[in-house]
Amino acid sequence: MTRRSRKWMAFTAVTVCLVALWPLGALADGGGSDTNAFARALSHGPMVALGASYAFGLATSLTPCVYPMIAITVSVFGAKEAKSRLQGMMLSLVFVMGIVCLFTPMGVVSALTGKGFGAALGNPWIVAVIAAVFLSLAASLFGAFELALPQSLSNRLSTVGGGGYRGAFVLGLLCGVVAAPCVGPFLFGLLGWIATTRNVAVGSAAMALYGLGLGTLFFVVGTFAVNLPKAGAWMMGIKWVGGVCLAYMALAYVRDAVPAPAAPELMLAGKGYFVVGAVLLAIGLVLAGMHVAAERRKSPIAHLSRPIKLASIPPAVAGLFMAITWYQAAKGPDAAAAKLRWESSETVAVARAQSEHKPLLVDFGASWCAACKELEERTFPDPQVLAQVARFVPLHIDATDDDNQEVAKVRQKYHATEGLPVVLLFDNKGTEAVRFTEFVSPGRFAAALASVQ
Repeated sequence: MTRRSRKWMAFTAVTVCLVALWPLGALADGGGSDTNAFARALSHGPMVALGASYAFGLATSLTPCVYPMIAITVSVFGAKEAKSRLQGMMLSLVFVMGIVCLFTPMGVVSALTGKGFGAALGNPWIVAVIAAVFLSLAASLFGAFELALPQSLSNRLSTVGGGGYRGAFVLGLLCGVVAAPCVGPFLFGLLGWIATTRNVAVGSAAMALYGLGLGTLFFVVGTFAVNLPKAGAWMMGIKWVGGVCLAYMALAYVRDAVPAPAAPELMLAGKGYFVVGAVLLAIGLVLAGMHVAAERRKSPIAHLSRPIKLASIPPAVAGLFMAITWYQAAKGPDAAAAKLRWESSETVAVARAQSEHKPLLVDFGASWCAACKELEERTFPDPQVLAQVARFVPLHIDATDDDNQEVAKVRQKYHATEGLPVVLLFDNKGTEAVRFTEFVSPGRFAAALASVQ
Protein backbone atom coordinates (compact mmCIF):
# COMPACT_ATOMS: atom_id res chain seq x y z
CA MET A 1 0.00 0.00 0.00
CA THR A 2 1.46 3.37 -1.01
CA ARG A 3 1.96 6.23 1.41
CA ARG A 4 -0.71 8.22 -0.41
CA SER A 5 -3.18 5.35 -0.09
CA ARG A 6 -2.51 5.06 3.63
CA LYS A 7 -3.12 8.79 4.14
CA TRP A 8 -6.35 8.60 2.15
CA MET A 9 -7.51 5.56 4.10
CA ALA A 10 -6.82 7.30 7.42
CA PHE A 11 -8.65 10.44 6.32
CA THR A 12 -11.62 8.43 5.10
CA ALA A 13 -11.77 6.39 8.32
CA VAL A 14 -11.86 9.55 10.43
CA THR A 15 -14.54 11.12 8.23
CA VAL A 16 -16.73 8.02 8.26
CA CYS A 17 -16.22 7.73 12.03
CA LEU A 18 -17.43 11.27 12.66
CA VAL A 19 -20.50 10.79 10.50
CA ALA A 20 -21.37 7.38 11.92
CA LEU A 21 -21.01 8.57 15.51
CA TRP A 22 -23.56 11.36 14.95
CA PRO A 23 -26.39 9.29 16.51
CA LEU A 24 -24.35 8.87 19.69
CA GLY A 25 -23.61 12.59 19.76
CA ALA A 26 -27.30 13.33 19.52
CA LEU A 27 -28.01 10.93 22.35
CA ALA A 28 -25.45 12.63 24.51
CA ASP A 29 -27.46 15.77 24.02
CA GLY A 30 -30.27 14.14 25.92
CA GLY A 31 -32.14 11.87 23.52
CA GLY A 32 -34.49 9.33 24.98
CA SER A 33 -35.15 5.70 24.22
CA ASP A 34 -36.31 5.71 20.64
CA THR A 35 -35.96 3.91 17.35
CA ASN A 36 -34.36 6.38 14.98
CA ALA A 37 -32.71 9.73 14.56
CA PHE A 38 -35.87 11.50 13.50
CA ALA A 39 -37.87 10.27 16.48
CA ARG A 40 -35.04 11.43 18.72
CA ALA A 41 -34.98 14.83 16.99
CA LEU A 42 -38.75 15.21 17.34
CA SER A 43 -38.49 14.56 21.08
CA HIS A 44 -36.54 17.81 21.33
CA GLY A 45 -39.16 19.77 19.42
CA PRO A 46 -40.34 20.09 15.80
CA MET A 47 -37.66 22.64 14.86
CA VAL A 48 -34.84 20.20 15.64
CA ALA A 49 -36.64 17.42 13.76
CA LEU A 50 -37.12 19.65 10.72
CA GLY A 51 -33.44 20.57 10.79
CA ALA A 52 -32.60 16.87 10.82
CA SER A 53 -34.89 16.39 7.80
CA TYR A 54 -32.96 19.02 5.86
CA ALA A 55 -29.63 17.42 6.82
CA PHE A 56 -30.97 14.02 5.70
CA GLY A 57 -31.86 15.49 2.29
CA LEU A 58 -28.44 17.12 1.97
CA ALA A 59 -26.75 13.81 2.79
CA THR A 60 -28.86 12.10 0.10
CA SER A 61 -27.55 14.59 -2.49
CA LEU A 62 -24.02 13.32 -1.79
CA THR A 63 -24.82 9.74 -2.77
CA PRO A 64 -23.58 8.19 -6.06
CA CYS A 65 -27.06 8.27 -7.61
CA VAL A 66 -27.52 12.02 -7.16
CA TYR A 67 -24.17 13.78 -6.91
CA PRO A 68 -22.92 12.99 -10.45
CA MET A 69 -26.27 14.21 -11.86
CA ILE A 70 -25.98 17.73 -10.45
CA ALA A 71 -23.82 19.40 -13.11
CA ILE A 72 -25.61 17.61 -15.97
CA THR A 73 -29.09 18.45 -14.66
CA VAL A 74 -28.20 22.12 -14.15
CA SER A 75 -27.08 22.26 -17.78
CA VAL A 76 -30.27 20.59 -19.00
CA PHE A 77 -32.64 23.18 -17.54
CA GLY A 78 -30.39 26.02 -18.72
CA ALA A 79 -28.95 27.55 -15.54
CA LYS A 80 -25.38 27.41 -16.87
CA GLU A 81 -26.40 29.26 -20.02
CA ALA A 82 -28.41 31.89 -18.14
CA LYS A 83 -27.85 35.50 -19.25
CA SER A 84 -27.50 36.74 -15.68
CA ARG A 85 -26.93 35.37 -12.20
CA LEU A 86 -30.49 36.34 -11.30
CA GLN A 87 -31.88 34.23 -14.13
CA GLY A 88 -29.67 31.30 -13.11
CA MET A 89 -30.86 31.68 -9.54
CA MET A 90 -34.54 31.75 -10.56
CA LEU A 91 -34.16 28.69 -12.79
CA SER A 92 -32.40 26.82 -9.99
CA LEU A 93 -35.04 27.91 -7.47
CA VAL A 94 -37.85 26.65 -9.72
CA PHE A 95 -36.02 23.32 -10.08
CA VAL A 96 -35.75 23.00 -6.28
CA MET A 97 -39.43 23.89 -5.92
CA GLY A 98 -40.19 21.00 -8.26
CA ILE A 99 -38.33 18.66 -5.89
CA VAL A 100 -40.22 20.10 -2.91
CA CYS A 101 -43.57 19.67 -4.69
CA LEU A 102 -42.71 16.02 -5.32
CA PHE A 103 -41.93 15.16 -1.70
CA THR A 104 -44.27 17.37 0.35
CA PRO A 105 -47.49 15.50 -0.55
CA MET A 106 -45.77 12.28 0.51
CA GLY A 107 -45.42 13.72 4.02
CA VAL A 108 -49.10 14.63 4.13
CA VAL A 109 -50.20 11.17 2.96
CA SER A 110 -47.81 9.39 5.34
CA ALA A 111 -49.07 11.40 8.33
CA LEU A 112 -52.71 10.80 7.44
CA THR A 113 -52.30 7.09 6.79
CA GLY A 114 -50.27 6.80 9.99
CA LYS A 115 -53.23 7.74 12.19
CA GLY A 116 -53.51 4.11 13.28
CA PHE A 117 -49.82 3.34 12.99
CA GLY A 118 -48.97 4.11 16.60
CA ALA A 119 -51.07 1.33 18.06
CA ALA A 120 -49.72 -1.06 15.43
CA LEU A 121 -46.25 -0.66 16.90
CA GLY A 122 -47.47 -2.71 19.84
CA ASN A 123 -48.05 -5.69 17.54
CA PRO A 124 -44.92 -7.89 17.31
CA TRP A 125 -45.78 -8.95 13.75
CA ILE A 126 -46.02 -5.33 12.62
CA VAL A 127 -42.71 -4.54 14.31
CA ALA A 128 -41.13 -7.56 12.59
CA VAL A 129 -42.33 -6.34 9.19
CA ILE A 130 -41.02 -2.82 9.87
CA ALA A 131 -37.65 -4.22 10.94
CA ALA A 132 -37.50 -6.36 7.79
CA VAL A 133 -38.22 -3.31 5.62
CA PHE A 134 -35.46 -1.28 7.25
CA LEU A 135 -33.02 -4.19 6.91
CA SER A 136 -33.93 -4.41 3.21
CA LEU A 137 -33.33 -0.68 2.78
CA ALA A 138 -29.98 -1.06 4.51
CA ALA A 139 -29.07 -3.94 2.22
CA SER A 140 -29.91 -1.73 -0.75
CA LEU A 141 -27.44 0.93 0.40
CA PHE A 142 -24.84 -1.78 1.02
CA GLY A 143 -25.18 -2.79 -2.64
CA ALA A 144 -27.18 -6.03 -2.36
CA PHE A 145 -29.73 -4.69 -4.85
CA GLU A 146 -30.99 -1.38 -6.22
CA LEU A 147 -34.40 0.27 -5.90
CA ALA A 148 -34.13 1.37 -9.51
CA LEU A 149 -36.47 2.11 -12.37
CA PRO A 150 -35.97 0.26 -15.67
CA GLN A 151 -33.02 1.85 -17.47
CA SER A 152 -35.12 2.75 -20.53
CA LEU A 153 -37.68 4.60 -18.40
CA SER A 154 -34.95 6.31 -16.37
CA ASN A 155 -33.25 7.58 -19.55
CA ARG A 156 -36.54 8.80 -20.91
CA LEU A 157 -37.46 10.66 -17.73
CA SER A 158 -34.06 12.36 -17.56
CA THR A 159 -34.72 14.10 -20.89
CA VAL A 160 -38.26 15.29 -20.07
CA GLY A 161 -38.87 18.98 -19.52
CA GLY A 162 -36.03 20.66 -21.38
CA GLY A 163 -34.82 24.18 -20.70
CA GLY A 164 -36.61 27.17 -19.22
CA TYR A 165 -38.71 27.51 -16.09
CA ARG A 166 -41.23 24.86 -17.09
CA GLY A 167 -38.48 22.40 -17.90
CA ALA A 168 -36.69 23.18 -14.62
CA PHE A 169 -39.84 22.51 -12.61
CA VAL A 170 -40.59 19.24 -14.42
CA LEU A 171 -37.01 18.07 -13.97
CA GLY A 172 -37.30 18.84 -10.28
CA LEU A 173 -40.43 16.70 -10.05
CA LEU A 174 -38.62 13.83 -11.75
CA CYS A 175 -35.32 14.19 -9.90
CA GLY A 176 -36.32 12.02 -6.95
CA VAL A 177 -37.79 9.37 -9.25
CA VAL A 178 -34.70 9.09 -11.45
CA ALA A 179 -32.42 8.94 -8.39
CA ALA A 180 -34.55 6.25 -6.72
CA PRO A 181 -31.68 3.78 -6.04
CA CYS A 182 -30.18 6.13 -3.43
CA VAL A 183 -33.14 8.37 -2.56
CA GLY A 184 -35.44 5.42 -1.84
CA PRO A 185 -33.85 4.04 1.34
CA PHE A 186 -33.47 7.47 2.95
CA LEU A 187 -36.94 8.51 1.82
CA PHE A 188 -38.74 5.43 3.13
CA GLY A 189 -37.00 5.78 6.48
CA LEU A 190 -38.21 9.37 6.77
CA LEU A 191 -41.76 8.49 5.72
CA GLY A 192 -41.84 5.71 8.31
CA TRP A 193 -40.94 8.23 11.01
CA ILE A 194 -43.62 10.67 9.79
CA ALA A 195 -46.22 7.91 10.05
CA THR A 196 -45.36 7.50 13.74
CA THR A 197 -45.76 11.25 14.40
CA ARG A 198 -49.24 11.31 12.82
CA ASN A 199 -48.78 15.09 12.51
CA VAL A 200 -49.67 16.45 9.06
CA ALA A 201 -48.04 19.84 9.60
CA VAL A 202 -44.75 18.41 10.83
CA GLY A 203 -44.83 15.62 8.23
CA SER A 204 -45.35 17.94 5.27
CA ALA A 205 -42.77 20.42 6.57
CA ALA A 206 -40.25 17.61 7.13
CA MET A 207 -40.65 16.36 3.56
CA ALA A 208 -40.44 19.89 2.18
CA LEU A 209 -37.17 20.44 4.03
CA TYR A 210 -35.91 17.05 2.88
CA GLY A 211 -36.55 18.24 -0.68
CA LEU A 212 -34.77 21.53 0.03
CA GLY A 213 -31.79 19.63 1.40
CA LEU A 214 -31.72 17.40 -1.66
CA GLY A 215 -31.87 20.44 -3.95
CA THR A 216 -29.34 22.65 -2.14
CA LEU A 217 -26.31 21.66 -4.23
CA PHE A 218 -28.34 21.98 -7.45
CA PHE A 219 -29.25 25.53 -6.39
CA VAL A 220 -25.67 26.45 -5.49
CA VAL A 221 -24.25 25.12 -8.78
CA GLY A 222 -27.01 26.68 -10.90
CA THR A 223 -26.85 30.08 -9.20
CA PHE A 224 -23.13 30.57 -8.66
CA ALA A 225 -21.69 28.29 -11.37
CA VAL A 226 -19.71 26.44 -8.68
CA ASN A 227 -17.58 23.49 -9.72
CA LEU A 228 -18.20 20.73 -7.19
CA PRO A 229 -15.44 18.31 -6.14
CA LYS A 230 -15.27 15.30 -8.41
CA ALA A 231 -17.45 12.33 -7.60
CA GLY A 232 -15.40 9.56 -6.12
CA ALA A 233 -14.97 6.80 -3.60
CA TRP A 234 -16.00 9.07 -0.70
CA MET A 235 -19.63 8.67 -1.80
CA MET A 236 -19.41 4.96 -1.02
CA GLY A 237 -18.66 5.95 2.57
CA ILE A 238 -21.88 7.98 2.72
CA LYS A 239 -23.90 5.00 1.48
CA TRP A 240 -22.16 2.77 4.05
CA VAL A 241 -23.06 5.14 6.90
CA GLY A 242 -26.67 5.29 5.71
CA GLY A 243 -26.85 1.50 5.56
CA VAL A 244 -25.45 1.10 9.09
CA CYS A 245 -27.93 3.64 10.48
CA LEU A 246 -30.90 1.95 8.77
CA ALA A 247 -29.78 -1.46 10.05
CA TYR A 248 -29.55 -0.02 13.57
CA MET A 249 -33.08 1.38 13.20
CA ALA A 250 -34.36 -2.11 12.31
CA LEU A 251 -32.79 -3.62 15.43
CA ALA A 252 -33.95 -0.70 17.58
CA TYR A 253 -37.60 -1.19 16.56
CA VAL A 254 -37.36 -4.78 17.79
CA ARG A 255 -35.46 -3.78 20.95
CA ASP A 256 -38.01 -1.14 21.95
CA ALA A 257 -40.95 -3.48 21.27
CA VAL A 258 -39.64 -6.38 23.36
CA PRO A 259 -39.56 -5.97 27.17
CA ALA A 260 -36.01 -6.47 28.43
CA PRO A 261 -35.63 -9.30 30.99
CA ALA A 262 -33.75 -8.71 34.21
CA ALA A 263 -30.53 -10.47 33.18
CA PRO A 264 -29.77 -8.22 30.20
CA GLU A 265 -30.56 -5.16 32.32
CA LEU A 266 -27.93 -6.28 34.83
CA MET A 267 -25.50 -6.90 32.00
CA LEU A 268 -26.14 -3.45 30.50
CA ALA A 269 -25.48 -1.82 33.86
CA GLY A 270 -21.75 -2.56 33.50
CA LYS A 271 -19.50 -0.48 31.29
CA GLY A 272 -17.97 -3.62 29.80
CA TYR A 273 -20.96 -3.95 27.47
CA PHE A 274 -20.37 -0.42 26.19
CA VAL A 275 -16.62 -1.02 25.78
CA VAL A 276 -17.24 -4.14 23.69
CA GLY A 277 -19.73 -2.21 21.55
CA ALA A 278 -17.30 0.69 21.09
CA VAL A 279 -14.50 -1.69 20.05
CA LEU A 280 -16.76 -3.43 17.53
CA LEU A 281 -17.87 -0.08 16.13
CA ALA A 282 -14.25 1.05 15.83
CA ILE A 283 -13.35 -2.15 13.96
CA GLY A 284 -16.25 -1.60 11.58
CA LEU A 285 -15.21 2.01 10.96
CA VAL A 286 -11.61 1.09 10.21
CA LEU A 287 -12.74 -1.60 7.78
CA ALA A 288 -15.16 0.89 6.19
CA GLY A 289 -12.27 3.31 5.69
CA MET A 290 -10.30 0.56 3.98
CA HIS A 291 -13.30 -0.23 1.79
CA VAL A 292 -13.61 3.40 0.68
CA ALA A 293 -9.86 3.57 0.02
CA ALA A 294 -10.13 0.41 -2.09
CA GLU A 295 -12.81 2.08 -4.22
CA ARG A 296 -10.38 4.78 -5.35
CA ARG A 297 -9.17 4.66 -8.90
CA LYS A 298 -6.07 2.50 -9.34
CA SER A 299 -6.14 1.48 -5.69
CA PRO A 300 -3.69 -1.37 -4.99
CA ILE A 301 -6.32 -3.03 -2.77
CA ALA A 302 -9.23 -2.64 -5.20
CA HIS A 303 -9.75 -6.41 -5.33
CA LEU A 304 -10.41 -6.42 -1.57
CA SER A 305 -13.14 -3.76 -1.64
CA ARG A 306 -16.15 -6.08 -1.53
CA PRO A 307 -14.89 -8.55 1.12
CA ILE A 308 -13.71 -5.66 3.32
CA LYS A 309 -17.13 -3.98 3.03
CA LEU A 310 -18.91 -7.21 3.93
CA ALA A 311 -16.60 -7.67 6.91
CA SER A 312 -17.19 -4.10 8.12
CA ILE A 313 -20.97 -4.28 8.34
CA PRO A 314 -21.63 -6.78 11.21
CA PRO A 315 -19.23 -5.22 13.76
CA ALA A 316 -20.34 -1.68 12.91
CA VAL A 317 -24.07 -2.44 13.25
CA ALA A 318 -23.59 -4.55 16.38
CA GLY A 319 -21.26 -1.99 17.95
CA LEU A 320 -23.57 0.94 17.26
CA PHE A 321 -26.54 -1.01 18.64
CA MET A 322 -24.68 -2.07 21.78
CA ALA A 323 -23.28 1.40 22.50
CA ILE A 324 -26.60 3.20 22.13
CA THR A 325 -28.54 0.48 23.97
CA TRP A 326 -26.10 0.63 26.90
CA TYR A 327 -26.35 4.42 27.04
CA GLN A 328 -30.15 4.31 27.08
CA ALA A 329 -30.20 1.58 29.76
CA ALA A 330 -27.67 3.49 31.87
CA LYS A 331 -29.82 6.62 31.81
CA GLY A 332 -33.10 4.81 32.42
CA PRO A 333 -35.84 6.07 34.74
CA ASP A 334 -34.60 7.41 38.05
CA ALA A 335 -35.67 5.63 41.21
CA ALA A 336 -37.28 8.88 42.31
CA ALA A 337 -39.92 8.31 39.67
CA ALA A 338 -41.56 5.86 42.04
CA LYS A 339 -42.53 8.82 44.22
CA LEU A 340 -44.88 10.07 41.51
CA ARG A 341 -48.11 8.13 41.89
CA TRP A 342 -50.27 8.53 38.81
CA GLU A 343 -54.03 8.16 38.74
CA SER A 344 -55.22 6.05 35.80
CA SER A 345 -58.90 6.99 35.92
CA GLU A 346 -59.86 10.40 34.57
CA THR A 347 -63.06 10.43 36.62
CA VAL A 348 -61.28 9.63 39.88
CA ALA A 349 -58.50 12.18 39.21
CA VAL A 350 -60.93 15.02 38.45
CA ALA A 351 -63.02 14.20 41.51
CA ARG A 352 -59.91 14.21 43.70
CA ALA A 353 -58.74 17.53 42.30
CA GLN A 354 -62.15 19.10 42.95
CA SER A 355 -62.59 17.70 46.47
CA GLU A 356 -59.04 18.54 47.55
CA HIS A 357 -58.96 21.89 45.71
CA LYS A 358 -55.76 20.90 43.95
CA PRO A 359 -54.51 21.65 40.43
CA LEU A 360 -54.58 18.76 37.94
CA LEU A 361 -51.75 17.35 35.80
CA VAL A 362 -52.88 15.30 32.79
CA ASP A 363 -50.29 13.36 30.77
CA PHE A 364 -51.24 11.64 27.50
CA GLY A 365 -48.54 9.17 26.38
CA ALA A 366 -47.96 5.95 24.48
CA SER A 367 -45.37 3.18 24.35
CA TRP A 368 -44.41 4.07 20.76
CA CYS A 369 -43.94 7.80 21.48
CA ALA A 370 -40.25 8.73 21.83
CA ALA A 371 -40.91 12.12 23.40
CA CYS A 372 -43.31 10.51 25.91
CA LYS A 373 -40.58 8.11 26.99
CA GLU A 374 -38.15 10.95 27.44
CA LEU A 375 -40.63 12.82 29.61
CA GLU A 376 -40.92 9.69 31.75
CA GLU A 377 -37.15 9.24 31.96
CA ARG A 378 -35.88 12.80 32.29
CA THR A 379 -38.59 15.26 33.23
CA PHE A 380 -41.07 13.59 35.59
CA PRO A 381 -38.43 11.99 37.88
CA ASP A 382 -36.51 15.27 38.30
CA PRO A 383 -36.40 16.40 41.98
CA GLN A 384 -37.53 19.96 41.25
CA VAL A 385 -40.45 18.61 39.20
CA LEU A 386 -41.43 16.15 41.92
CA ALA A 387 -41.41 18.96 44.48
CA GLN A 388 -43.95 20.91 42.42
CA VAL A 389 -46.05 17.90 41.38
CA ALA A 390 -46.75 17.19 45.06
CA ARG A 391 -49.33 20.00 44.89
CA PHE A 392 -51.11 18.37 41.90
CA VAL A 393 -53.30 15.39 41.25
CA PRO A 394 -51.33 13.59 38.50
CA LEU A 395 -53.29 11.67 35.84
CA HIS A 396 -51.68 9.50 33.16
CA ILE A 397 -53.69 8.38 30.13
CA ASP A 398 -52.12 5.51 28.16
CA ALA A 399 -53.05 6.20 24.52
CA THR A 400 -51.05 3.33 23.02
CA ASP A 401 -54.22 1.62 21.76
CA ASP A 402 -55.92 3.89 19.23
CA ASP A 403 -58.98 1.64 19.20
CA ASN A 404 -59.75 2.05 22.89
CA GLN A 405 -63.04 3.98 22.88
CA GLU A 406 -62.75 5.14 26.51
CA VAL A 407 -59.32 6.63 25.86
CA ALA A 408 -60.59 8.20 22.64
CA LYS A 409 -63.39 9.95 24.56
CA VAL A 410 -60.94 11.34 27.12
CA ARG A 411 -58.62 12.57 24.35
CA GLN A 412 -61.52 14.30 22.60
CA LYS A 413 -62.64 15.86 25.87
CA TYR A 414 -59.21 17.44 26.36
CA HIS A 415 -58.64 18.18 22.64
CA ALA A 416 -55.60 15.89 22.58
CA THR A 417 -56.32 13.93 19.41
CA GLU A 418 -53.68 15.16 16.94
CA GLY A 419 -50.42 13.79 18.31
CA LEU A 420 -48.43 12.82 21.37
CA PRO A 421 -47.21 13.75 23.86
CA VAL A 422 -49.81 16.10 25.32
CA VAL A 423 -49.30 17.36 28.88
CA LEU A 424 -51.94 19.63 30.41
CA LEU A 425 -51.93 21.66 33.62
CA PHE A 426 -55.23 22.81 35.16
CA ASP A 427 -55.50 25.20 38.08
CA ASN A 428 -57.53 24.39 41.23
CA LYS A 429 -60.65 25.86 39.57
CA GLY A 430 -60.44 23.43 36.65
CA THR A 431 -59.25 25.95 34.07
CA GLU A 432 -56.55 24.89 31.60
CA ALA A 433 -53.43 26.95 32.30
CA VAL A 434 -50.59 25.30 30.33
CA ARG A 435 -50.38 22.85 27.42
CA PHE A 436 -47.25 21.09 26.15
CA THR A 437 -47.24 19.07 22.90
CA GLU A 438 -43.53 18.16 22.79
CA PHE A 439 -40.70 17.17 25.08
CA VAL A 440 -40.10 19.80 27.77
CA SER A 441 -36.98 20.02 29.91
CA PRO A 442 -37.24 19.50 33.70
CA GLY A 443 -36.44 23.14 34.50
CA ARG A 444 -39.04 24.52 32.12
CA PHE A 445 -41.65 22.04 33.30
CA ALA A 446 -40.99 22.79 36.97
CA ALA A 447 -41.40 26.52 36.25
CA ALA A 448 -44.71 25.86 34.51
CA LEU A 449 -45.92 23.79 37.47
CA ALA A 450 -44.94 26.54 39.86
CA SER A 451 -46.96 29.09 37.88
CA VAL A 452 -50.20 27.12 38.28
CA GLN A 453 -52.17 27.49 41.53
